[in-house]
Amino acid sequence: MEELYRIIEQTIKDAGYPRAISGEMVYGDICDQIEGKENGSYVLLSKVEDDVIFEYHITVMDDEFNLGLLTIRTPEGVFETDFDK
Repeated sequence: MEELYRIIEQTIKDAGYPRAISGEMVYGDICDQIEGKENGSYVLLSKVEDDVIFEYHITVMDDEFNLGLLTIRTPEGVFETDFDK
C-alpha cells in the first residue's frame, strides 16, 4: 500500500499542488466516500481543508475502484490530475 500512497502523492505534486499531501489520506477519503455505493461512475466532492475541495471522478466496481481524475480547488488555483495516464 505504501507504493500506492507514494504514487498518489507524486501524481498530485506533479500537477503542481503546492501544499503537503498524504496519499494515505486521499485513499482513505475515497474509501470512506464509496462505502456502500453500487457499481458505477461517480463524481464525489470532499472538503479536505477549510479552503481546499477535492473532486474525485471514480468508477466503483465489485471489489475495487478506479480513480480517473482528481481536481483540487484551492485559493492558489485549480490543480488537475489524470490517474488513467
